[in-house]
Amino acid sequence: MTDFTQSLRDRFALRTDGPLRLLRDAAFARFAKLGLPTTQDEDWKYTSLAPLAHMRFEPAPDATVRDIDRWTLGDGAIRLVFVNGRYRPELSSRAPGGAFAGSLAFALAERPELVERELGRHADHHGHALTALNTAFIEDGAFVHLPAGASLEAPIHLLYLSTAPDKPGLSQPRNLIVAGANSQATVIETYAGLGDDVYLTNAVTEVVLGENARLDHYKLQEESARSFHIAATQVHHGRDSRFTSHSVALGAALARNELRALLAAEGSECTLNGLYMATGKQHLDNRTLVDHKSPRCTSRELYKGVLDGHSRGVFSGRVLVRQDAQKTDASQTNKNLLLSDDAVVDTKPQLEIFADDVKCAHGAAVGQLDENALFYLRTRGIGQEAARSLLTYAFASEMVNLVPLGPLRARVRDLVTAKLPAFEGLKEAA
Repeated sequence: MTDFTQSLRDRFALRTDGPLRLLRDAAFARFAKLGLPTTQDEDWKYTSLAPLAHMRFEPAPDATVRDIDRWTLGDGAIRLVFVNGRYRPELSSRAPGGAFAGSLAFALAERPELVERELGRHADHHGHALTALNTAFIEDGAFVHLPAGASLEAPIHLLYLSTAPDKPGLSQPRNLIVAGANSQATVIETYAGLGDDVYLTNAVTEVVLGENARLDHYKLQEESARSFHIAATQVHHGRDSRFTSHSVALGAALARNELRALLAAEGSECTLNGLYMATGKQHLDNRTLVDHKSPRCTSRELYKGVLDGHSRGVFSGRVLVRQDAQKTDASQTNKNLLLSDDAVVDTKPQLEIFADDVKCAHGAAVGQLDENALFYLRTRGIGQEAARSLLTYAFASEMVNLVPLGPLRARVRDLVTAKLPAFEGLKEAA
């Protein structure tokens, strides 16, 4: 048994009983049986969790946080702030009447009938060890409930801040978003580190969309450079529902973001956009599954990666079209830019089609900066590094510009250009 697993077993033995006892017990038993994934598991072939196996993560302690302005998105957003996985009401704001956006722990205590109906019923804790681990230790996170017909103009911002100055910490946020029929909202998840600490964030988000519901979902991962970030998002589509995802992964030493969408009812639509940028020895892994279970559903997917230094990127995208999912329209594209000879990317787009009346396409590309374009910019008086930064931003900017939410788009643009130091010199010279 690894140090990681033993420390978790010791912690689980100290748990207290509660309304989720049976779910937690079953989930921990499943984690104990599966253990940490290894590269012998096909789904983890390119991502090793060996560094975690030899570490003992302690429950992340309470921490004092005063200034969160650098991560906020203006006064218009409904803000829920969590520090080391725990809700901080004094840093948060409330949703308008009708909708509920608040602490999962509070909702479990005060509105269990709304939470227990969906919690743990969509994210797969039977086949996925880290999801099972999160489920076993469900404590807090965000619960968003939109009644039928509710439409929120203000975005809901879930801000997760982590710190572990003394010893490696572990937080396991659990988010549940339930959108009733004909409802509409925007939800943003931000994960960030307060310092250059070693910690593990193991997050799970379940999204349940009612008939004709609309949800725009954003995830911004800018964790500590020494941290580990593992996250899974599961979406369950109702009839004619629409889910749009924008994922931006920039931080952490090792991060894996898994997104699964089940198009369970006719006429639903799913759009997945992603940008990942790594440097140094970072390892960023993106895995998606779009499961077309019902007919006349549409999915679009575009992920782009920028890899520099000795970093490694992974993209594994799977589109499954089941036998009864006739009239499916699906496309999937992954493009990668390697900025150094030592950077590596493993890309694996997949189509599995069991229906005969579909329109599906997929593709992947890996390349380097265009030497002719670099030469052209150099002849116009732009230095080598500035020219490289300009072309790199041109590649990444497509994904930045796909973010329709203005304050978040500006935040993402600043984070992307910060990874391209010579780009700032270009702006100053303009």
